[in-house]
Amino acid sequence: MAIRQIRTVEDEVLRKKCRPVEKVNDQIRQLLDDMAETMYHTENGAGLAAPQVGILKRLVVLDMGDGLIKLVNPVIISQEGSQEVIEGCLSIPGVAGRLIRPAKVTVEALNEKGEKVRYIGTGELAKCFCHELDHLDGVLFTDKVTEYIHL
Repeated sequence: MAIRQIRTVEDEVLRKKCRPVEKVNDQIRQLLDDMAETMYHTENGAGLAAPQVGILKRLVVLDMGDGLIKLVNPVIISQEGSQEVIEGCLSIPGVAGRLIRPAKVTVEALNEKGEKVRYIGTGELAKCFCHELDHLDGVLFTDKVTEYIHL
């Protein structure tokens, strides 16, 4: 495993749409492991999407305290309600803001073995799913902020 450089807001890779992963293989598993190690190496990192380490593939890792989740080609298939949240981003250090996210989301993806998985996230987990999946389409949380918060 390796710690990768996290790209920051000036890097145009963060604004690009990621390509689907065609096959879950050892290279993809290694990248997911590197992303997880990179996320755990940061302060306050709860999730990381592949474009944040310069890779335009639809890959996400996250850990909200209940264990590591690795997602390949994740898609939000349903969402319910709304919640006001406060978010920050490893790619936009020192910036936080309020925004509205769904209160509950259902995500389908492949796991690191290539098996179909489904997660239902509410509250903070729903927020994290939405934030990381936005990265895969070149969307940053600052695009949705209703009010910036001084840290």
